[in-house]
Parts: sequence; C-alpha cells; structure tokens
Amino acid sequence: PVRWIATVARTGAGLPGAGAQWPGGWSGAALLAGLTVLVVLLAPRLARHPWICGAAGLLLVLAVLRPVPLTRIMTGWPPPGWSFALCDVGQGDAMVLAAGEGTGVVVDAGPDPGAVDRCLRDLAVTRVPLVVLTHFHADHVRGLPGVLRGRAVGAIQTTSLEEPPEQAAFVRRTAAAARIPTVRAVAGERRRSGPVEWRVLWPRPGPGGAGEAAVREANDSSVTLRVRAAGGLTLLLLGDLEPPAQRELLRGPEAPGPVDVLKVAHHGSAFQDAGLLHSVRPRLALISCGADNPYGHPSPRTVAALGAAGAKVLRTDTDGPIAVAGAGKELRAVGRS
Repeated sequence: PVRWIATVARTGAGLPGAGAQWPGGWSGAALLAGLTVLVVLLAPRLARHPWICGAAGLLLVLAVLRPVPLTRIMTGWPPPGWSFALCDVGQGDAMVLAAGEGTGVVVDAGPDPGAVDRCLRDLAVTRVPLVVLTHFHADHVRGLPGVLRGRAVGAIQTTSLEEPPEQAAFVRRTAAAARIPTVRAVAGERRRSGPVEWRVLWPRPGPGGAGEAAVREANDSSVTLRVRAAGGLTLLLLGDLEPPAQRELLRGPEAPGPVDVLKVAHHGSAFQDAGLLHSVRPRLALISCGADNPYGHPSPRTVAALGAAGAKVLRTDTDGPIAVAGAGKELRAVGRS
C-alpha cells in the first residue's frame, strides 16, 4: 500500500497544475483552514443545485489545467508563429527556441521548477530535443526538474567548467535519475532542430581539449549561442558572460556579428562590453531579471546604453514572459505583464 500511495503521489505531482504557489507558515495554515471551513459550510447548499456544482467543477478544472488554447485566447500570449520566448522565472534565465509543433530547445532552466514548467506549458512544449545549461549557477539550473516534468527530453548540454561543484552535481544527478545523457558544448559546434539552427561561440576549449574549460570563472564559462530561427530571425544568447569573455569573443574566430535579438548578459548588470554591443547592433534587447531583486538588475546604465544603440529593451520584471515572432520588418516582441 505504501508503494502504491507513493506511486500515485509521484504521478500526480507530474500532472499539469499539480503545483501551486501557497504562503507558508501560520498565514498559509490559517488560509487553508478558512477555505476548508468555507467548503464544509457551503457543500450542503451546493448539493441541492447540481448545475452550480458542475459549473464550479468545470471552472476549477480550467483554472488548474489552463489549456493552452484558452490561455492564448485570454492573454494573447504567446503570439502565433512565435520563434523565441524568454520565460519569466524571477531572478534567473530560461529561454525556449521553437523547433516545431510542440517542440522547443530550452536554454537554461531558471531557479524554480514550477516557473519554467508553467512557461513551457503556456508554450505547449511537450518535447525538448536539447536542454542547454549555459553554466552551473543555481539561477540557471535549479529549475531543471520542471523542464523534465512530463516531457520527452533528448539530451542535456552543459559548459565544461563544473563550478560551483554542488550545482554541477545536482545537474548530473537529475539527468541520471531521468536517464537523460549529458554532453559538453565547445566553440565551433553546430546543431539544428527543425527550423532552428545554432552555433556554439563560447567557451573555447582549454589545453586539454573540449573536456577542459579555457576559463576558470563560472560566468565567463557560459555557453554562448548564435541562433538562426524560423524566418531568418537571428539571436545572440550570452548567458552570464562578463566583459573579459565578451571582449575575447569579439577577437576570436567565432565573433557573432549583427543580430536581430540580444539576450543581454547577466540579467542586464552594469558589466557589459560596449564593443560587443556596438558589434551586434540588436534591434531587440531582452533582459531576464526578478522584480525588486537585491542586485539592482538591470542596471540603468546598461538599459540606457542599449537604448542609445537603437535597441528596444524589454525585461521580464516589468513585461512578464516575452515572445518574439517574425523577422525583418515584421519583427515583434510581445510581453505578458
């Protein structure tokens, strides 16, 4: 019986809507007690009106499961034909590249499994051929179980610098438990999934080859991708790359060149290389950061520099999740604040 109960619990936890935000401590307990009393008092009255019970049950199911068509009708997000989405995961990064019907390549997983899972459900992503974890900081990898929840995942790709080691070990354990292979990224590698293709620009291999990192700082080991999505849309995804690595990237053989969309490095921190910004000349600059975060992200100086360079700046703390659709003159970004 115990094993059966555990199996039911694990299966139920993987269903859509299985998780919900709820206050902790005494306030959460008091709220739950109050709702329980309310249900007990109302149940006899509602039982005399079956149609009210049926309507309430239907509304509850819709509120919990949030079917994608209903979500799109109510919110207008994501827009039809979206090719890239920046999830709102608070202070962290999680992105999705559209790779076909129900399919998306996920880049980073944010700090919270529930947040990235909700984003992927809103995008109707059920198949993930590849998860790219740019580096092992918790705000990029701790949400990994949410990506795996109820989805077919092909492989997990990581940087070669396993720093911090406890987060790298967490990724390895999570992948092993789900029987998902892990591979390491190296500059020059090219991949494709459906209509989206990308090239790994960074990190460069160390003296020992692809298995060894050339840098010894976690942010500067961020896997950096130049992406070409459906319709010719181009993107540069920088992870948390700091100015020293940004400058090295510009000087190397894998310099990115101009792009339509820039995922700004390190949540829009003040530490950005002006030369890289001038080189890539993005039309859209997207920043992932948490509301009222303690780091002051994004830096007003960085936002001003992006605007002065001609980029339209959107940020998840004010615009919510952001989806990009179209290309060329039809390029547009849609937030859901």
